[in-house]
Amino acid sequence: MSLRRLGQTDIHIEPLVLGANVFGWTADEPTSFAVLDAYVAEGFSAIDTADAYSRWVPGNDSDSEKIIGRWMKARGNRDRVHIFTKVGSDMGQGKKDLSARWIETAVEGSLKRLQTDHIDLYQSHWPDPTVTHEETLGAYDRLIKAGKVRFIGASNYDIGLLEGARSVALEKGLPRYQTVQNEFNLYTRDRFEGAVQDFVLREGMSAIPYYSLAAGFLTGKYRSEADFGKSPRGAGMAKYLDAKGKKILAALDRVAESTGAALSEIALAWVNAQPGIAGPIASATSLAQLEGLARGARLTLGEADLKLLTDAGR
Repeated sequence: MSLRRLGQTDIHIEPLVLGANVFGWTADEPTSFAVLDAYVAEGFSAIDTADAYSRWVPGNDSDSEKIIGRWMKARGNRDRVHIFTKVGSDMGQGKKDLSARWIETAVEGSLKRLQTDHIDLYQSHWPDPTVTHEETLGAYDRLIKAGKVRFIGASNYDIGLLEGARSVALEKGLPRYQTVQNEFNLYTRDRFEGAVQDFVLREGMSAIPYYSLAAGFLTGKYRSEADFGKSPRGAGMAKYLDAKGKKILAALDRVAESTGAALSEIALAWVNAQPGIAGPIASATSLAQLEGLARGARLTLGEADLKLLTDAGR
C-alpha cells in the first residue's frame, strides 16, 4: 500500500477508513474491539465516527465514540491511530446544528467519550442553513488554536457550500476544510463526481467517501427481493436493484472472474482508483469482513476493468 496525504495536512493514511457507525449497533463491544485490533494489525490507522453514532439504537448513547475511547485506553495506542469524528447532527437540540455554541459544547462530549485530548479530523456532519460559514469556521478556529482539533472537514456538502466556505476562510483568515465526506460508490456518483470532485482536485483537498459499498449492495449479497432478509440493511436494497444496479453487479461479476477478487474488494478498489480519493469509508462487523476490506484497499485494477465498471454505473 502507499500512503495518501489527507488534503494539505500532515496526516497520511493508507487507502481505507474504518467506518465505526456499526459499533454499538450491529457490532457489540467485544466484536468492535476485535475488528479494531485487526484493522490496526493490517497497517491501517484512520477511524471515522460521529457523536450521533449509533443513537438510532434504543438505549444507545453515542456508543461508537465510547467504544473507540475504551479501546484506545485499553490498548494504549492513541498515537497509532487517526480519529475522525463529526459534529452537527441533531443530538436532542432539535436541528442539525453547526452553531459556534453547539460545536464548542459538542467537542467536549466527543473528547470525553473518546478519552483523548485532541481530534485529528473534526467534520461538519450536515449543512446548517441557519448559521454562517464564518460562525462555524470561527468556532473551529478556536478549537484548533486550543489544540482540541487538528484539522477540519465537511460532510454532505455540495459545491455551493464548499465554495462558500472556502471564500469565507480566505477572506477572514479562518481554517479551510481539508476533506469532503460525501456518498460515493459505483452506483451513486453524482454527489462527488463533477463539480465537487473538480473542486477537491483544484483545491488540494481529499475525499473520504461513505457508503463505498452502497450499504452492502455492492457485495453481491442482494440480487433479488428474496435476499432482503439477509441483514438489517436488506430492507434498503430495493432502491439499488434496478436496471443500473443489475448492470453494475454483472460488471463486478466479470471482473471477479478475471481477478479472483470478491465483489466488495473490487468495488473498493474502483473507488480508490478515482482522482481525489484518500480512502473509502467502509465498516466491518466480523474479522472476515475486515480482511476483505483490507484486500480491497490493496487491490489495483487494470484499465479495462476500471472502464467496464465505470461504464456500467453511468
